[in-house]
Order: sequence, then structure tokens, then C-alpha cells
Amino acid sequence: MQDAKQFDWVVFYREVADKLLTYKGNREALISDIRRIFQQAELNLPTLERDNAIVDIDPFTFFGLFNKTSMRPANRLKIVEAVKEILSIDAPVPVSFDSVPVLNPQNATFYYFVGNRGERDIDELWDFFEAALRYAGNPAPANKEDLSHLFDLVIHKKGNGNSKITMGLYWIAPDTYLNLDSRSEWYIYSSGQIPAEVVQSLPAVEDKISAAAYFEIAEGLRAYLQSDASDLKNFLELSYAAWVLSQQVNDEKKADKLRLQQSPKGAVMADDGAETVHYWIYSPGDGSANWDEFYNAGIMALGWGDIGDLRKFASKEEMRQKIKECYNLNNSGTHTALATWQFVREMEPGDIVFAKKGLHLIVGRGVVESDYEFDATRDYYKNIRQVRWTHKGKWEHPGSAITKILTDITPYTDYVKKLNALFAPEEADDGEEQEITYPVYGIDSFLSDVYMSREDYETLTGLLGRKKNVILQGAPGVGKTYAARKLAYSLIGAEIPERVMMVQFHQSYSYEDFIMGFRPSETGFELRKGVFYHFCKTAEADRANVYFFIIDEINRGNLSKIFGELFMLIENDKRDIPLQLLYSNEKFSVPGNVYIIGTMNTADRSLAMLDYALRRRFSFFDMGAGFDTEGFRAYQAGLDSVKFDRLIACVERLNQAIADDEALGEGFCIGHSYFCGLTPAEVTAQTLREIVNYELIPLLREYWFDEPSKVQGWSSRLRDAIQ
Repeated sequence: MQDAKQFDWVVFYREVADKLLTYKGNREALISDIRRIFQQAELNLPTLERDNAIVDIDPFTFFGLFNKTSMRPANRLKIVEAVKEILSIDAPVPVSFDSVPVLNPQNATFYYFVGNRGERDIDELWDFFEAALRYAGNPAPANKEDLSHLFDLVIHKKGNGNSKITMGLYWIAPDTYLNLDSRSEWYIYSSGQIPAEVVQSLPAVEDKISAAAYFEIAEGLRAYLQSDASDLKNFLELSYAAWVLSQQVNDEKKADKLRLQQSPKGAVMADDGAETVHYWIYSPGDGSANWDEFYNAGIMALGWGDIGDLRKFASKEEMRQKIKECYNLNNSGTHTALATWQFVREMEPGDIVFAKKGLHLIVGRGVVESDYEFDATRDYYKNIRQVRWTHKGKWEHPGSAITKILTDITPYTDYVKKLNALFAPEEADDGEEQEITYPVYGIDSFLSDVYMSREDYETLTGLLGRKKNVILQGAPGVGKTYAARKLAYSLIGAEIPERVMMVQFHQSYSYEDFIMGFRPSETGFELRKGVFYHFCKTAEADRANVYFFIIDEINRGNLSKIFGELFMLIENDKRDIPLQLLYSNEKFSVPGNVYIIGTMNTADRSLAMLDYALRRRFSFFDMGAGFDTEGFRAYQAGLDSVKFDRLIACVERLNQAIADDEALGEGFCIGHSYFCGLTPAEVTAQTLREIVNYELIPLLREYWFDEPSKVQGWSSRLRDAIQ
């Protein structure tokens, strides 16, 4: 039975929609009010643009701010209350949001970020929004024609699809528009709640439905709902019924599976009609490269997206033939077809999944929570199931794991028992879905940690934003590597390690390590993807956020050999332009939301100059010693050590001598990181002697190897400073 206030959100949402329309010609004001809303709610603003430098926004994305799957009810209420106050909404704040369709937080904007969207993408979303409200108020043929044209336009924009577009329409006028999210689509076409003759009269739901088909479905269902044959009378009641039934079905399946897991061995007999829990071992992408993405999104996914929705295949053989047709496999495709068939036909909600990495590591455990879904908006991994991942970490696999991407291991009871035993000490959390939170990290945090001036920071971030590729160059000890990681966090706005990757180049590093190449396997050689390839694919699947790839000691590798054809792809204006890769028929591009930060040591005289082709694709930022920055001076004052102060003063004089030396120069000055990370208790004579004798003096011997008197003179001065 529905609560009397079950649908009070409708009045509130409709008034919000009307207020939003007044911002169409003044989106700067809307952006300002969004910032005020989140400030008043005391919540972090979600990522709405690269670096959250928001220049434009559409009204559907505004609604998405408080309609996401990962959102805690308390946070949702805070945002809605702030919306009411700042937008001056008269309607009362809703008491319930049950059945209101929600967005996947990984795909929560209706537009791509600057550089990846069309010039009129957001304008067209506003036109669509306005046309939808106009048609809801007056369903005249001319208004329907205008809306249909814009519907077909916006649904084909990258990242949008049936669920998002119809969800957005339903938010603003649920009495007019049918919601076709996954729950409603299942309820209408598969649950058996709608009479078969009605379902058969409706068009099938395609990957990106046309406006004509959408209105035909909506009008067909409206006619049925308004007839005596239906207990439900409108789209609101239909969407609510779909939500309730899908919740009930999922809860019952999970409860049944849990009872079976907890039953004594042999307690459930075959003739009981009970289903058996199946256990699966699964690889989340090549080399587990997509594990973090899938874990954060609460899904498991398979590739082979080019063959389309797996439900259309009547047999494994038909599926295998289509895979062979679409992909140039070097095998029969039998194992691949078995995995895809089982994923869509045999896996069930409540089944247990163990995620693996390679042959010897388990990285997670989860419970399947949905039927198979085909998401055409994803780039490659389009075949998905919702999973509640109960565990994430690293556990040693008992023996060697199966190499296939997905395997039903239920028959191997001893094996299943060993895997279950890995997680026995912990209890899965069946409570409210928890948001993953990360420490906030911004410019002030960076300046406190890195000892760089605010002016230099702004210059550096400006270079990175313009060029997308920056190399931090400087002498030993200026903290280049540390600064690179902290710079990434400051631009992300939080310390999110999943969106930052660091590698170190060396003389043996190759294109095969970086992009892809053939590597030995148990059966000969196999094509394996490299770290940068995997990182780009992860970023490509999460366009709403920025990603940072850090290359430490970038000048130590053979850059022409490592980068290969990526010389062109990493340029700012060549991002998202696909190019044929050396070892594969696949076309690859570097996403626009990937930034590359390299570090190089200017005092390394053994290294050749950087390849000019690479040099012109990077901006170069000189990092010097930070002794005179506000951050270091504050750190120094906090140590309150006379000996430390004398040592720093001596090093600053030494740096002047190094800078004045024609054979050396500023690139060889001693950096501040030799002296960082100390507490007042650690600033002892012994600690300072160790820094001088075992770090600074050996460096001076290398610098002035042919001038021993100069080494001796400065060594004495440094030692005298800490006496």
C-alpha cells in the first residue's frame, strides 16, 4: 500500500524544474547557486567539469545532483533542503524518495567535459528541457514534433541513453513521461505483471530508442493503465510498482541464497525445488586492470560489446560465431562464448563472485544483485551485472587460478571451500550502501606539503591545463616525485589513489611494457596490454573525472622506443583521436581526461637530451629548492632548532656557490627534501650529522670531483654549522 505522501516529490521536482528554466539565459548564476547549495549542505561538490572549473551546466545534471545510487539519504536531504532555500521553492521538502529513478554516479552528467563535447551540446539539453516542459503543459502536435526532434538529438550524445534521458523526463513531469530505467523496463517487458497482449503490442526497447518508439510505448501503456483491466492508473504508480516488485524479488533471491549458504551440507534436497548458489571466479579486465572501476561502480562486466545485447542469441554456438565474426581471435572462441553465455543465461542474483588478479591473487568477493544488463553507452565492457562487492584487498589464491575470464566453480566443492575460508573471519555488510570517502586535498594542502609558492603553483597548473603534459625538472632533493603526486591530488580535489598511477622509466623499459606487446605464456606467446593502455581505458570509462599518469625519471628511458606512435596521441589537440596500434587491429586514443606528469633530474649528466619530438609535446617546469617558501619557513620555525637554522643558512650559501659555478648552475642546487619530514624530537646533532656526512658531502664530491679543495672547504662549513 502506498503512503499518502509517497509522491510528494512530484510537486517539489516540478517547481524546481520551473525555477531552473529561468536560468536558461544565465547559467553563470546557476553555477554560483550550485556551489552555494553544496556549501550550505556542508558537502563536497561532485565533479561536474574537469578540475571542477565549471563553465556551463544543463538542468538534468542539476537534478542528478540529488538523484544518485550512491547517495546517503541524509546527504540527499541536506542537498534538497539547500535547493529549497537557495532556489526559493515553495513546495515542502519530500519525505520519501522511494521509487524515484537514480543515476549511476560514474555517469552522472548529461554532457561530456570541455574538449570532449560538442559546442552546442549543453544548449541542446536546455532546449530539450524547455520543450519537454512545454509539451507537458500543452501536448499539441507541434510541441510533440519539436520535442521528438530534440529527443533524438540528445539521446545520441556520448554517455546518454534510454535510462538517463527518460529518467530526466520523468523527474520533471512524471504524469506525462514514462520512465524506462532498468527496473521499469524489466517490469514492463519481463515481470509478467503487464498482460502479454499489451507487451506484444509495444515496440522493443533498442539500445538508443527513437522518440517515435518511445512515444508509442508510452501511449500504448497509458491506454492500458487508464483501462478497467489495470489496477495501476498512471506512470507514477507503474514506476512505483516496478520499484517495489524489483526490490522484493531481489530481496527474496538474496534471502534464499543466504539460507542455502547457511544450511548444513545436504540439508536441501534436489526435489525441494530450491535453487543452488553458484560460485564464480572472475577476472575484472585484462590483468585485473578494471578492478577499481568495477568495484567503485558496484558492477562486474564483460567485454565483447560489439556483438550487442547477449540476450538475442539463442545458443552458445550462435554467440561463438558472432564473436568470431566481430573479433580476430587466434582460437576457436569456445571458452569466450561459454563465459558470455553463462554470464547472461546461467548466473543469478545471489550468486557469489570471487575477483582474481593473475593466477595467484584474489582481490575481492561480491554478491550478484541484478539480472544481466546491456549498457550501450559504455565503450567496451557493455555487458554488466550489478554486484555488491563485500570485500576488497589481496588474498593469496590457493594454488593456481583458472585462466579464463569467468568460470562456474560450483562443482569443485573443495576449491569453493578454500576460497570461502579466505573471507570467513569477516561478515559482509548487508546494511545501507556506503559512500567511499577520500581526504579532501586542495591548493592550501599542496602549498603546505610541497613548499612551492602560490604563484609557481598557479603557473604549473596553468601549464598542465593548457598542454596536458608537464615535466618537473630540477636538482636532486627538490621533491619532484612527491610534488607530482601531490599536484595530481590537488587538481582532483581529494586524495584518490585510484586516479593516479606512477611508473619509473629505465634503460630496459619498452613499448611492450608501456602500451602492449607479446609476452611468454604457458602456451607460447600472448598479446598483453601495458600499464598506460590499461590506465587510459580506465580513464576513458570515467570521463567525469580527471586522471594523472606520473612518469618518474622520464629521461632515463629510450623515449622514442617507449612512446612509439603515442608521440602524436599525447598532444592536447590529438586527444580522443584513434590511431592504429603497432601490435593490434585495435584503434587506441589517449582520453582528454588523462594528464601526464614527468619528472627528470637536471643534475644527471650521464643522460642524453630528451628527444625533440617528445620535448615539444611537454611543458617544462623548473623546480628549485624551497627554502624561502612560506611553507618551509613555517616548518623550520616549528622545529625551533638553532643547529637546524644554521645548517639551512649554510646550505643556502652553498647553493649560491653552486649556481655561480659555470660547470654546474642552478640545476645542481641542493633541494629542501633532504631536510623534510623531521619532528622537533628528531632534530638532534646525530640526525643532522648523518644528513651532512652521508647525503650532502657525497653529492659535493660528485659535483666537484676535480676540485677536492672546494669539497673540503664546504664540508667543513657544513659540519661547523651543526657543532
